[in-house]
Amino acid sequence: MAILNILEFPDPRLRTIAKPVDVVDDGIRQLVDDMFETMYDAPGIGLAATQVNVHKRVVVMDLSEDKSEPRVFINPSSNH
Repeated sequence: MAILNILEFPDPRLRTIAKPVDVVDDGIRQLVDDMFETMYDAPGIGLAATQVNVHKRVVVMDLSEDKSEPRVFINPSSNH
């Protein structure tokens, strides 16, 4: 696993539209692992792939206080 660099506002790359994930392969699994490690190290409760300069529709989060409820969202959508 690796701690990734988190982009900060006003970095224009944060406005890049993320592309859907077609296949959950080893590369996506590694990305998710790296994103969790990065998020916990930050520390934070959520992280989108675009924030680590990977423009795929992947989000990780863990709202628990003891880091016991990690959640991964691949290709999430909103009904807005």
